[in-house]
Amino acid sequence: MALPGQDVEHIFAEIVERARAMDPANARKWFDQLAVLHFDGGSIRIGCPDEANVHFLDQNSRSTFTRAAQQVTGHLVTVEFIVGGAEPGAAPHDIESGLSLHPDYTFENFVVGPSNRLAHASCVAVSQSPGQTYNPLFLYGSAGLGKTHLLHAVCHDVRRRNRGAAIQLLSCEDFVNRFIRAIEQGTISSFHNQFRTVDALVIDDVQFLREREQSQEEFFHTFNALYNNGKQIILSADSPPAEIPSLEARLTSRLNWGLVARIDPPSYETRIAIVQNKAHLRGLSISDDVAEYIARQVQANIRELEGALTTIYALATTTGEPVTLELAQRALEGQIRLAARRVTITDIIDVVTRHFDVRITDLQSKRRSQSVTMPRQVCMYLARQMTRHSLEEIGGHLGGRDHTTVMHACNKIAEEKDADPKMQALLTELSKQITLSSPM
Repeated sequence: MALPGQDVEHIFAEIVERARAMDPANARKWFDQLAVLHFDGGSIRIGCPDEANVHFLDQNSRSTFTRAAQQVTGHLVTVEFIVGGAEPGAAPHDIESGLSLHPDYTFENFVVGPSNRLAHASCVAVSQSPGQTYNPLFLYGSAGLGKTHLLHAVCHDVRRRNRGAAIQLLSCEDFVNRFIRAIEQGTISSFHNQFRTVDALVIDDVQFLREREQSQEEFFHTFNALYNNGKQIILSADSPPAEIPSLEARLTSRLNWGLVARIDPPSYETRIAIVQNKAHLRGLSISDDVAEYIARQVQANIRELEGALTTIYALATTTGEPVTLELAQRALEGQIRLAARRVTITDIIDVVTRHFDVRITDLQSKRRSQSVTMPRQVCMYLARQMTRHSLEEIGGHLGGRDHTTVMHACNKIAEEKDADPKMQALLTELSKQITLSSPM
């Protein structure tokens, strides 16, 4: 049964507010732009500004909106997201290209600071003239610093300037998996056509290619085909090309042909701006003292800043209180205590030597017996995971070993962890002991 228009609008506004409260992490300011296109009591069709918004809601908020609708109406309700007034069943993103972009990840929403200025400027330049400015463009840095944001921003801008541009944006893992499926299904020609004829190939986390010889071979030829045709290639990784383990020399050389730009952790001032920006995206107003407090307490990366803001938002929504400095302090109290434990390489070495009953001098020596090599490699792996030290710095603490030795050790332990539950349990236990032993 159809409902009067005024009732529908009122009910829909309640549904949106309920969805915001139920899932503050995925709540966005542009939820205000959502419109109810059809509501008959059993199903609701929600109009969104564009394909990116539809895809975001389908991936992150469908169950939340469904539960909110059911709570507000008291009935079972199915929810469908479509673009504006598009026909039911329309694709949530570009059917032809399969391009799915995050609506928040645009240049307008990217906060520029000293730590990312070169990476941002190079991405803007590439989006304005794909294949002509920096090709390939290689971004690298630790997790949560904005690499994926910039990749999506380039795609948004290229698509805005040229709706007909063929773009492939995917993770390296997805590229490898598609390649494997193509081999299994005998569809290599289709795979080649999909990736070697695009205007821009954008691959995130390219370090996933390590130790995958056949996939490296395929990517090498894909790279050559695109480069020779003047098509844009953009890649990201957690380290520069030369430090990606087991990457073929000829591929490393090609990844260095264009511009390699590093992204570092944001400065204090940049973190304040990021907090304000993320709050604005959620339609949340916070004072300068709250933003400064978050920026002081959370220093690792943007993802943790966003997590802290979500925690504060959730507490404010649950209690109905305004976002004050006192509320922010209450919300982040547990996170701050945990972050206060500063893990050092010395902490790691102390725990590992006690567990394996070896001496620090053994770890720093040239001895290669299994009783010493394995604890030494575990130290290197944990230091890489739990501290911000470079490969060279880690090697320096363990007998002056070079970065390639440390990389080899980290990769070996990572592989053992994936293959052996006992190693995974050991690393978990050691990490727990290290964290508890670190000073407050």
